[in-house]
Formats: sequence, C-alpha cells, structure tokens
Amino acid sequence: MMKGSCCCGAVQFELTEMPSMMGMCHCSRCRKVGASALAFVKSDKFHITAGRDKISVYKAVSPYKYDRCFCSVCGSALGEVFSKMESFPIHANCIDGDIEIENLFHEFVSEKPGWFKIGDNAKQFDEHPHE
Repeated sequence: MMKGSCCCGAVQFELTEMPSMMGMCHCSRCRKVGASALAFVKSDKFHITAGRDKISVYKAVSPYKYDRCFCSVCGSALGEVFSKMESFPIHANCIDGDIEIENLFHEFVSEKPGWFKIGDNAKQFDEHPHE
C-alpha cells in the first residue's frame, strides 16, 4: 500500500496498487498550479482517507478535460481525485515515496515554455494524447 498527501497533510490518500503510468503535462494550468508530473491511478485502487472536505475543485474549460482538485488549506495540487473515470491522473508529487515508473508521454507540448527542455524520449503531443 502506498500513501500520499498534500503539503500540510490535511488531505491524505492511499493507493492499493502502483499507478499504471506517468505523463507530464505542460499546459498553462498545470504549470500555474506548480505540478505537471501526473501518475495515473485506477479509481477502485485510490481512496481518500482524510480531508475530503478540504478539497476544492477548479472546473475545466475546453480544450482541457480534467477538473483540477487542490487542498483548500495549503493549495497543493492533487490531480483529479474526484474523477468518475475508471483511471485518472493525480499529481505524482503528492505520492509519498518512489513510484518507480518512467514517464511515457508529454502532453500540451504546444504550451510548453521555451525555458523548459524535454530531456527524455517519451512521446510528445500538442494537446491531450490520442486515446
């Protein structure tokens, strides 16, 4: 079992299975909330154990499809922890410990700032990856 939390610890969660993959998002929204490493988890393997009432949601507007959840106490980006999808992204930086998976893709590379250099061979997409 893996555990995770926001910066202040008000929101806590558990994963009963390792994330299935990781990707990096370079969209302006992810950059502005300070987190772009996304670990994809299965909804039935992800459980909020504390602080559900401390989670606030910023609704997505096209072309983005994921709502952004964050701790209302410390502001930590959490990912899409209220998603109804079978698999959804959470911010990898909130996972305690090492998840030992490699980055598979970069999305919204069209919005990536010039100062950020991609240093791996993961697939790159201008917007959301094609399913």
